[in-house]
Amino acid sequence: MTYTLTTNVDLPWAEALDRTRDALSAQGFGILTEINVRSTFETKLGAEAADAVGDYVILGACNPALASRALAAEPEIGALLPCNVVVRRNKDAELTTVEAIDPQTMVQLSTAPSVKEVADDAGTRLRKALADLGQPAT
Repeated sequence: MTYTLTTNVDLPWAEALDRTRDALSAQGFGILTEINVRSTFETKLGAEAADAVGDYVILGACNPALASRALAAEPEIGALLPCNVVVRRNKDAELTTVEAIDPQTMVQLSTAPSVKEVADDAGTRLRKALADLGQPAT
């Protein structure tokens, strides 16, 4: 089973990270958290661990309207929020990988019809954001 929506882009890592933030924003997502895994590994585990993971950031993306609907339907769904979006590239990679949690993962854990509606909407928005990363910058 795949649980992510993934695209590979021919962009330098820093540009892919900036464009990912912009693409998510255009779809109504704000960034609640940002975890720099490389930096954390370097601090906690040393340079070798940081080099092994490469450039790797986890963005905690949230669309407030969708989150509100999901939480109203099933408060426990908050354990699955925000939607994590990873931007990663190791030193030998030719492309930068951007992947988001597939919101349909929530549907597998919930029987609430409104959670399915939220997951469908969030999935459409995340797919659009990922697709926009392959478009020329405006």
